[in-house]
Amino acid sequence: MSHLRAVPSAPTPPSRSGSATSVRVEAPGKVNLFLSCGARGADGYHPLTTVFQAVRLIETVTARRQAVGARGRVTLTIEGGPPGLPVDERNLAVRAALLLARTTGVREGVDLLLRKRVPVAGGMAGGSADAAAALVACNQLWGTGLNPAELTGLAARLGADVPFPLLGATAVGHGRGDDLSPLMTRGTYQWVFALAHEGLSTPVVFARFDELAAAAGRAPVTREVPGALTAALRTGDPGALAPALHNDLQAAAVDLRPAIAEVIALAERAGALRAIVSGSGPTVAALVPEAATAMRVCRALTASGLVSGTVRADAPVAGAREVG
Repeated sequence: MSHLRAVPSAPTPPSRSGSATSVRVEAPGKVNLFLSCGARGADGYHPLTTVFQAVRLIETVTARRQAVGARGRVTLTIEGGPPGLPVDERNLAVRAALLLARTTGVREGVDLLLRKRVPVAGGMAGGSADAAAALVACNQLWGTGLNPAELTGLAARLGADVPFPLLGATAVGHGRGDDLSPLMTRGTYQWVFALAHEGLSTPVVFARFDELAAAAGRAPVTREVPGALTAALRTGDPGALAPALHNDLQAAAVDLRPAIAEVIALAERAGALRAIVSGSGPTVAALVPEAATAMRVCRALTASGLVSGTVRADAPVAGAREVG
């Protein structure tokens, strides 16, 4: 099994200059097939063992060269997603472009166009996919020539979930989730994602996880990925994968939003092999055996009024890549 570690050191500024006027890059959202969290450390982070799978919910970032004489700023326009999403440095795509420029000595600006498909604040790393796509797009547009390991190092500085959309497919994450090892899989997996009426804050979910552990008088310990899960992925068997799915944060998310438990139960009654909270939630990921069941689960969830909507996606898919 090959190994890819985020490299935090700054790369040497390149001398090349890009010739493209526009670069379009796609990057996927993710689902956590397995998520085990340890106790919060002195740095404020929880050590993780997780299995990411990239799903065909794709964020698209187009980086456009600015006109001669422009002020060299990073601008962002967003299509799709809820209103009110930030377009300044609060947005990970903008931060990614600025970090790449600072690291490589680029003084040129860029106009970014972001088309969103991953649910916002749903535990599916849509913002991280935006950052990954922006890094790849600007690296190509500006001709900065950073290699995948160098881009991964910058991604880790932006957030623990940002390196995975660069890699895609299926991978085990350790540490903060940014120490990645690709995982061999076969076959295609069908997912239905149940979208909540409102998001959940990741820090709030982790804080509740800590509170529940303290109330139970136990210290959380990270567990390794079970052999049953990796074996199921190697054989491409969704029926074997379903019972191995696990998320330590699910209890905290359900405690904060009890309706999540109803969504999980309803999806499984409608035919899902298994339904779990995706990442820190509140999106529920339902693994289904085939398309007909996916449609039945979507209809049941929509009719319940418990969700704001549903989306279907297959997995795994490739990581961030230039298209068009």
